[in-house]
Amino acid sequence: MKKNLLYFTALVTLLLSACSKKQDPTPNFQEDNLAPLSIEFDNIVGGRTLTFNNTAVPYTNAKGEPFTVSMIQYFISNVKVTTNEGKEYVVKQDSSYFLIKGSDKTTRFAKVKVPEGDYSKLTFILGVDSLRSTMPIDRRTGVLDPATGGSMDNGGMYWGWNSGYIFFRLEGNSNLISDDQKGDPTGKKQFKYHIGFFGGYDVPTLNNIRSVTIDLNNAGIAKVRKDRQSNIHLFVDLMQVFNGKNSFSIKENPNVMFGEFSSKIADNFPQLFTHDHTEN
Repeated sequence: MKKNLLYFTALVTLLLSACSKKQDPTPNFQEDNLAPLSIEFDNIVGGRTLTFNNTAVPYTNAKGEPFTVSMIQYFISNVKVTTNEGKEYVVKQDSSYFLIKGSDKTTRFAKVKVPEGDYSKLTFILGVDSLRSTMPIDRRTGVLDPATGGSMDNGGMYWGWNSGYIFFRLEGNSNLISDDQKGDPTGKKQFKYHIGFFGGYDVPTLNNIRSVTIDLNNAGIAKVRKDRQSNIHLFVDLMQVFNGKNSFSIKENPNVMFGEFSSKIADNFPQLFTHDHTEN
């Protein structure tokens, strides 16, 4: 009798365990157990939809400066997801580089594959890591091909003279920009923020790579399954470029590319991203 009771108890425990795993699978980190996950980068400006060159109703930053946006592009890379139990999965690096272009909505999704499981934290880099930046050109294909996008005038994201990627490129206009040497001599009142630099190869430089971590618990964890695609929807608020940790004036800093101030702008990057919801 005792033996039968022990057998029955073990059987019930096994069945409950199997049922639990089916409802809330523990990630099996094997390459043959991967399922689709997408991350959507939805560009906004201070709670408003991003509209290019909207001179009729310009945006206004915390300094009271009106401005419009004419271009926004940035690299997302090194995607990682984590369960509530702290188990991490790092997406294969060769499949973890994306160029988000505000003018091309088809690029707003970063699509990766991760093991089935329930994930409560998302981590990624805004920029291109130093290892990939210094690899031979044949290891930098797709969006990392320096020739992709063409010249700087056509949206290029690579400084040929510096052999380095532009991680974040934001351009626009503000009628408060002066026509002197600090502003735009063409009279178009342009501002340009081209933020790059990964720390240097053989000579130390600025390091403007920034890691971003998103807690998914409050607006819905990602329940990744093979039979459907989970989508993490993020808002990317470009207003935080000006109003973030290091707020600044467009008029006083209309063009930032190479100097120390570029790091102050990079420090604002993590504040651009907020989790709106997750579709499972």
